[in-house]
Amino acid sequence: QVQLVESGGGLVQAGGSLRLSCAATGTIFSINTMSWYRQAPGKQRELVASITSGDSTNYADSVEGRFTISRDNAKNTVRLQMNSLKPVDTAVYYCSADLVTNSGTWSDYWGQGTQVTVSS
Repeated sequence: QVQLVESGGGLVQAGGSLRLSCAATGTIFSINTMSWYRQAPGKQRELVASITSGDSTNYADSVEGRFTISRDNAKNTVRLQMNSLKPVDTAVYYCSADLVTNSGTWSDYWGQGTQVTVSS
């Protein structure tokens, strides 16, 4: 069984910072890409940032230069440092991992989501 658990969401004023963390646990053989997505009320889920096992990163244009994604392969964790937050960043943030389990199953796994609210 594989679980992804996010932490670090909350309420912050515009211009502030938050750091999200996500830990993948269970019968994991290897993790390829780890990503952060977000979904604001009434909107589709969108990719915020992703990072490969080789530390190649990709960011949405809207967060480039403000957010930084990083991972610790030894701990199966991924973090999202969010700086200069704006009210438009308000959303539920989800962690995702493209991984292979010990039984050889290759699939995407998702966390339960963590709320980020940025007040103006």
